[in-house]
Amino acid sequence: MSEGIGEAIGGAPAKTVKCVVWDLDHTLWNGILLEDERVELRPGVLGILRELDERGILQSVASRNDHDRAMARLEALGISEYFLYPHINWNAKGQNVADIARALNIGLDTLLFVDDQPFEREEVAFACPAVRTFDAAELADLLDRPEMNPEFITDDSRNRRRMYMADISRNRAEETFAGPSEEFLRSLDMRFTLSPCSEDDLQRAEELTVRTNQLNTTGYTYGYDELNAFRASHGHLLLVAGLEDRYGTYGKIGLALVEKGGRFWTLKLLLMSCRVMSRGVGTIMISHVMAQAKAAGVRLRAEFKPNGRNRMMEVTYRFGGFREVAREGDLITFEHDLSAIPPFPDYVRVDITR
Repeated sequence: MSEGIGEAIGGAPAKTVKCVVWDLDHTLWNGILLEDERVELRPGVLGILRELDERGILQSVASRNDHDRAMARLEALGISEYFLYPHINWNAKGQNVADIARALNIGLDTLLFVDDQPFEREEVAFACPAVRTFDAAELADLLDRPEMNPEFITDDSRNRRRMYMADISRNRAEETFAGPSEEFLRSLDMRFTLSPCSEDDLQRAEELTVRTNQLNTTGYTYGYDELNAFRASHGHLLLVAGLEDRYGTYGKIGLALVEKGGRFWTLKLLLMSCRVMSRGVGTIMISHVMAQAKAAGVRLRAEFKPNGRNRMMEVTYRFGGFREVAREGDLITFEHDLSAIPPFPDYVRVDITR
């Protein structure tokens, strides 16, 4: 039986897996690379790699092996491009898995580690208790697991690995950039788009509410039908944001849900993909909603609910001039007097569709 996978505590369905981390010897391929440099993929593995990629599930490697030999074999097999931030060394796999999660900027509870050795799975489970583990002997069942099947597969899902690869290129460029960070951001030639959510955006909008944890003000999740109802409602404003730069597109990276009232508008949900955390675009949606509320002659409120990982969003509200006006349990309500609305960053071109 596979351990650490299936139902979460309390019988609730486990979180959808965002990244599968593979061992190599006797897992991805048959045999041991150091004994046979012509090892071949296990039957069915290539199809699994391709299908996970199509579903938008990222993949990486944590293997005790010779790095150069292993990468050469992955390239010879034509599959090296599937693996982001591969960690191939002689370190403990638990540490490598944690480093992969950190590099991808995703939670450990969204990773699945696949290995043929019980000892290695136990070591990872001990070092990273939130990581789910899976016995390589049961690979034939992997794609059928509910946590491996996102409800929707969007264009952003299909392009997710390529978008992360573009991020890697951006990060390398930033590491070698000699000037101030703002000048680097300016050099990216970023274009931020903001528009009412269309019917074509709904699947991605739902995916964003499910996948985004760190840059999410409330953690509310909404299904397709709920979002479609908000989209059509005169009492709500549902906005979707996108971002692109000279390295390519980030896809749809932000969502805002505003409930319109006679005296107040309330930001029920504001979220941004973690992939744009360092791009300085996080306040654009807030500033736009503030300007819209001011034009409508109402005050703006915003809800915040901690989820253990979204402290940055509370800080964003407080430093943005929002003051706390109510607290009920763990739900905080903020309000802004709209006397001063932060301008958009001058290094980003903002295109707004009304």
